[in-house]
Amino acid sequence: MSQRATAVHAWESLFRAQVQVMRILHEEFPPGDISLNEYDILFNLSREPERSARLRDLNKIVLLSQPSVSRMIDRLVAKGYVKKGADEKDGRSTIVTMTDAGYDEYRRIAVKHMEAITDTMTAALSAAELERLTQLTTKLRNATS
Repeated sequence: MSQRATAVHAWESLFRAQVQVMRILHEEFPPGDISLNEYDILFNLSREPERSARLRDLNKIVLLSQPSVSRMIDRLVAKGYVKKGADEKDGRSTIVTMTDAGYDEYRRIAVKHMEAITDTMTAALSAAELERLTQLTTKLRNATS
């Protein structure tokens, strides 16, 4: 098989696996006050110092388009899970910060969501395979960023 064919085959396999896993995780996402996409925003904020990030930086790390992120943040603001404010260092930027209520909701959902992730991933892969998958996908992500 040529390098091109191998690369395309690997990409297609990776993409189809990701779509299938995401379908399962979407179906098993805990019911509640937020969607899986809103959870992604809270998840990413939870990893930031002081659970806070510039909106433009958040747009770079979540798995959604910029207009979708803005709408979801507005919904999370309305629910009291995040707040928006001006960046003191750059008045043109907006800072998004997770509230304590947002963190509590994130943690409540995270426990159940991590169980679904663990069940899905360990049903197919051993611990060593999961470690290798992490190494390979990290290498791919780092090479393309």
